[in-house]
Amino acid sequence: MPGIVGLITKMPREVADRELLQMVEALCHEDFYVPGMWADESLGVYVGWIARKDSFSDGMPLRNERGDVVLVFSGEEFPEPGTAQGLKDRGHELDVAGPSYLAHLYEEDPSFPVGLNGRFHGLLSDRSRGTAVLFNDRYGMHRIYYHESKAAFYFAAEAKAILVVRPELRRVDPQGLGEFVACGSVLENRTLFEGIHVLPPASAWVFRNGSIERKSSYFHPREWEDQETLDPESYYRKLREVFTQNLPRYFNGNERIAMSLTGGSDTRMIMAWQKSQPGSLPCYTFGGMFRDCQDVTLGQRVASMCGQPHQVIPVGKEFLARFPHYAERAVYLTDGCVDMSRAPDLYLNERAREIAPVRMTGNYGGEVLRRVRTFKPVEPLPGLFRPEILSYVNQAGETYARLIQVHPVSFAVFKQSPWNHYGILALEQTQLSLRSPFLDNDLVRTVFRAPESALSSNEVSLRLIADGNKELLRISTDRGLAGGRGRFSGAASRGFLEFLFKAEYAYDVGMPQWVARIDHVFSGLRLERLFLGRHKVFHFRIWYRDVLAGYVQEMLLDPRSLGRPYIGRKRLEEVVRSHLKGDRNYTTEIHKVLTLELLHRLFLDSH
Repeated sequence: MPGIVGLITKMPREVADRELLQMVEALCHEDFYVPGMWADESLGVYVGWIARKDSFSDGMPLRNERGDVVLVFSGEEFPEPGTAQGLKDRGHELDVAGPSYLAHLYEEDPSFPVGLNGRFHGLLSDRSRGTAVLFNDRYGMHRIYYHESKAAFYFAAEAKAILVVRPELRRVDPQGLGEFVACGSVLENRTLFEGIHVLPPASAWVFRNGSIERKSSYFHPREWEDQETLDPESYYRKLREVFTQNLPRYFNGNERIAMSLTGGSDTRMIMAWQKSQPGSLPCYTFGGMFRDCQDVTLGQRVASMCGQPHQVIPVGKEFLARFPHYAERAVYLTDGCVDMSRAPDLYLNERAREIAPVRMTGNYGGEVLRRVRTFKPVEPLPGLFRPEILSYVNQAGETYARLIQVHPVSFAVFKQSPWNHYGILALEQTQLSLRSPFLDNDLVRTVFRAPESALSSNEVSLRLIADGNKELLRISTDRGLAGGRGRFSGAASRGFLEFLFKAEYAYDVGMPQWVARIDHVFSGLRLERLFLGRHKVFHFRIWYRDVLAGYVQEMLLDPRSLGRPYIGRKRLEEVVRSHLKGDRNYTTEIHKVLTLELLHRLFLDSH
């Protein structure tokens, strides 16, 4: 993922320069990336960056007129309208169309980076003060890894950039491993690598003379948690005001933007209020290999009603033919933060980039507006992991139980999003810029004032759609909400769609073992084809069983895989053979073990 890398140190410049070059090269994954380096030996600062060509953060570093303030910034920032022009009017030399205003904003705003809005991280060097500040966004979504050693403080957008210069850190962290097995992600700013950590959200860590002086935070969630709760009508009016006023910011910039449409309410809210000229906003939806899913069918209707072009990006034979490539790349690019279930997303976002380098989404709408919880600890299959690791798996469950004892919106945006959603975000952003208006600072601040009733239903989302474009509310969502009158309207429609949703889950990743045995008996009928593809576009249960069976067998029955110190060898052999035979469903277990095996081969085994 594009971002910054570097070290802050007192080591000789020639050594620091050599390590910095290695770190930058470790992140040059694509030919449309633009790398660069900058150093200030007097401050002990050595920083590099990788940006997508022509993106918001292309063209680093940024400087003030005197040259004593230098900023290397990665990500995107969505300021108040007129911010850059105001700075220019006050005598600053800058290009109002790009990010150059940020260095001058620092000069005028003593609380910098408190006022920044977006997903970002950066390093700001101020020679007049003799300091450097490493900072990130208040959600910690544009991740920075770090490692502290006696020789230097290392930081990087990807852990591999640190591993390349500190190979002794190629060791798995057992607590992080236990959390990944239980929760699918590592918690509390830990990582899978011993000695490498994640910079906490809203950090502004100050360095002086080549070493750290102060680990500061510029924001705490209680600032938003302690606001007065609004009554339902006042809350809706305030939320509508903030959403509609701030949405245009996310469609600004020099890059072409495309809308990633689904059948849900969150992208519908955006389309209801973003009044793009007909034909000016390309739209697309990810599709499957069996039939047009609900996302495709409804996305096409929404785009047509808004006068915008729409196309389907399918995942099917082409992806499956290159699955080993995408599986390995998904684990490598995210430092093991996604499992195999997300490998298709790399393929799909490669195709999406061909349409536009910026992908507008409704991501985080459900988590922010409706308290959707996307993960929880799950006990692993008995015998699959050895007792030594199970203590850490159990500890992960205890950690999770403690973490959720906070304000539900705080959990969603300050814990769930940067820990559990980070991997897929990082994978997607290797190809394009992903935007969403639902992590806008003003909007999230407002949601903290929501009454309980507003966070436990879809009423607010549907009302926002209706107020923006009543016609869009005539199209039901993928779960049967709203929609006009028809043969299957109201509760009947929702019930039917819910049945199809659950049936598809039961014939795919969630198939119970007793159903798998019955399905195997009638395998010649291919009953899954009655249900698959109506809501989902990835079908790993049958992919692993059929077209990917050779890959699964080759990878997981390899002596290296069976010999991992935390794996129960006999149980893994049983899992692979039973799933490939088709009379058991071990999709999630294969996801997990395949991911960990690739993590070993790519990062932990001797290099």
